[in-house]
Amino acid sequence: MEPLSWMLGTWLSDPPGDGTFPTMKPFQYLEEVHISHVGQPMLNFSFNAFHPDTRKPMHRECGFIRLKPDTNKVAFISAQNTGLVEVEEGEVNGQELSIASHSIARISFAKKPHVEQITRKFRLNSDGKLEQTVSMATTTQPMTQHLHITYKKVTP
Repeated sequence: MEPLSWMLGTWLSDPPGDGTFPTMKPFQYLEEVHISHVGQPMLNFSFNAFHPDTRKPMHRECGFIRLKPDTNKVAFISAQNTGLVEVEEGEVNGQELSIASHSIARISFAKKPHVEQITRKFRLNSDGKLEQTVSMATTTQPMTQHLHITYKKVTP
């Protein structure tokens, strides 16, 4: 899992993240991220977002990041509290991970418009902070940036 070791640790948003999409009002959020390794050939992750003023829980997702042995190919498997389950695949190159949706499933009563595609990019910037950018396409909107957030590491 060495190619992904730069992602390990507990990370807190610094500053708050920005969210936008053509069908919603712009918003900010705080997020705590835990990325760990327990000896299996994958990383475990959880993303927990909170409203920056009220601290009320917002978005949640958890899952696994798998590295195909002896390659830079990566799979990102995620379940979200919105009822979305996704598999994204891509590559890790240095301290950057770029992934795109391979398959998306949702609960039968998921809120519309439905997400049809997702891309994510994680990178460790020159200040040692982790950045995440998420773009998505829905049944009514083309691929558009949705989220951008920067995290500082608080525990290894």
